[in-house]
Amino acid sequence: MGFVYLLECSFWVIIKKIYMPVILPEVSKQIRSEDIREVIEKNFVSIMPVWAPLQLAWVNKVYRTFHDYEKFMIIMHLLMNTFETYSKNFVKLNYDEYFDQNEVEVKIINVMEISKSLNIAKETARRKINELEEIGAIKRIDKKIIVDRKTWTSIKPDETIKRMTRFLSTLSNMCVNEGIILEPISSESLTKTSKEYFSFVWKLYYEMQMPMLLGFKKVYGDLESFHVHGICLVNHALNSKKNDNSEMSKEFYLEKYFFADEKDFSGINAMSISEITGIPRATVIRKLNRLLKEKFLKIDEKKHYSLTGFHAKKILSVQKNTLDNLSNLAARIYNLSLMKDN
Repeated sequence: MGFVYLLECSFWVIIKKIYMPVILPEVSKQIRSEDIREVIEKNFVSIMPVWAPLQLAWVNKVYRTFHDYEKFMIIMHLLMNTFETYSKNFVKLNYDEYFDQNEVEVKIINVMEISKSLNIAKETARRKINELEEIGAIKRIDKKIIVDRKTWTSIKPDETIKRMTRFLSTLSNMCVNEGIILEPISSESLTKTSKEYFSFVWKLYYEMQMPMLLGFKKVYGDLESFHVHGICLVNHALNSKKNDNSEMSKEFYLEKYFFADEKDFSGINAMSISEITGIPRATVIRKLNRLLKEKFLKIDEKKHYSLTGFHAKKILSVQKNTLDNLSNLAARIYNLSLMKDN
């Protein structure tokens, strides 16, 4: 910032600009992702009932966009590459600048590379790319590949940003209690930062979510099964939220609410799972039967489904990686918000 004043000398006007000193960020005071990760681990019991529904809401949106997870992941993969190109070339687009344009140019589509990156069979990847072209979501114009966002509904992630920044604001309160941050950061401030640095923030967001989808696909065999099981997990998380668990250890909390054989609250039925996810009931029932057979779930006399203690190690391994990426996302956004406000 600076100001200008004029010096008059005969018929010459001399313009002199005086600059105020630039205040550089104090590198030693930056928030580290490792510190955020420790806060998450220490407050796991309080965070889990908030974090799990947040992730579920996003997965619901992923499915409802094309009623096909892999088509969404292909679009996501192409946009991630574009965000990476922006970042490498120091291009920063805010929310309005990014969404003012319905069409986004992406790099040339390589079916083999998409197949390998997303763990999709080559011919399946080719077929889904062709289907995306048929509905106009992907266009080939001369030598350019275009993603046309106006071909699907709810393209703007307003609700996702609101949910994410509310969560990050809550997490910032925990960071204050642990001495990582001096004062809480409001969700309004975090939303403003996320939208101002949208192309950078959404690159980080996708870098958190894509490995999560790929990791759980490997655990469950397909994303429909993950989604159905995720509903049962969130049902348990919401039930656990009704109790005061603040003094529980992470291990005891997981044992009591997620991986124990006996539960003191009911599960959830197939119809409710279908209504929440948007997945057809017949598909839900087929996936539930598979999850029962593989001991991911159990069923009671009321046909309510709940979690078992099997496969906990594999599920928690993917969750750990996701929370590591969440810590990186949180630290970067916190630092952006704090530097911007100073």
